[in-house]
Amino acid sequence: MKNIFDIFSRKRIKTKEKPKVIIDYREKNSLIPSELKSLGLETELRELKVADYIIQGVAIERKTVSDFISSMKNRRLLKQLEELQQYQDKLLIVEGIDEQDLYTDSGEIMGMHPNSVRGFLLSILLKYKVPIIFTKNYQDTAKFLSVLSRKKPREIPLNVNKKNLSKKERVQFIIEGFPGIGPKTAIKLLKKFRTVKNIVSAPESELREVIGKKAEIVKKIIEQKY
Repeated sequence: MKNIFDIFSRKRIKTKEKPKVIIDYREKNSLIPSELKSLGLETELRELKVADYIIQGVAIERKTVSDFISSMKNRRLLKQLEELQQYQDKLLIVEGIDEQDLYTDSGEIMGMHPNSVRGFLLSILLKYKVPIIFTKNYQDTAKFLSVLSRKKPREIPLNVNKKNLSKKERVQFIIEGFPGIGPKTAIKLLKKFRTVKNIVSAPESELREVIGKKAEIVKKIIEQKY
């Protein structure tokens, strides 16, 4: 018989962790960090070599409209776009389109012809493959970041373009090269077999214990003649 006092028993309720936003310390003087806190996000200031914000593994470079134009003129933005390639997922936020025109056909803005700006925007999208988000103001930027923080992070493979891969990351990258082997599966294999050599020489039956039917594909590739 069910204990009638069960309804009064206290269950330990797991508190849901607040999403964390990693912020480059140079952004501390902007209004966004405090706005993110007011939206219920946990923030952490760090010195970031790449990007201004890191959320759920996404690297985000933020520019006000005037920053965007000036960094386009002095080519600094090109270097930043190259550095963003280290990340599988990246974004460029251009902030303040309600407060300042990015370009206008009535004349140049900050010495930039409107077609030069259009061409640069196309370059960002087509050459560098970086999506662009235009926000109204800093509150709008913070809200975009807040929505992004609630997105379930997808399984991201190691990026070959990432500089200074650690020894462990290099080993993981090799295992991720097999079809159907993502980061989680690669880590499971390495935890089980410890080295690439052990994985390659393991019998299919042992691989199957870790990765199931994928073991057959992996073994065929290992034994495939060139």
